[in-house]
Amino acid sequence: MTHARRIHLVNIQRNASVQNTHSGGMVDNWVDVHTNIFAAIEPLSVRGYLQSKADQSDVSVRIEIDALPGLDSAMRIVGVCGCHAGKIYNPVGILEDMLTGQEYLTIPCSQGVNQG
Repeated sequence: MTHARRIHLVNIQRNASVQNTHSGGMVDNWVDVHTNIFAAIEPLSVRGYLQSKADQSDVSVRIEIDALPGLDSAMRIVGVCGCHAGKIYNPVGILEDMLTGQEYLTIPCSQGVNQG
């Protein structure tokens, strides 16, 4: 999926403990780390989907973004607009581009609710 058209907007979030304004206690919550990142969100091909099922993985999409520092698979990606608005993608891993490792990232993801 090298150099796919990045026409979708996504936010990248990390799970963090934040203080509840009502109780004062600490609660887990997702907070934005990067916002309005251009991304290409593409479903896996049927062949790729079947192969991922054979590996007992729930990978259903791959997302390509420009390289960003500090990303890890414990984060989640949330669609911002269009048909992906509000959809939650859970990274299975983060793959650097093959030439320099610094231009773009390919992120295979499962899809679904991730409340932390």
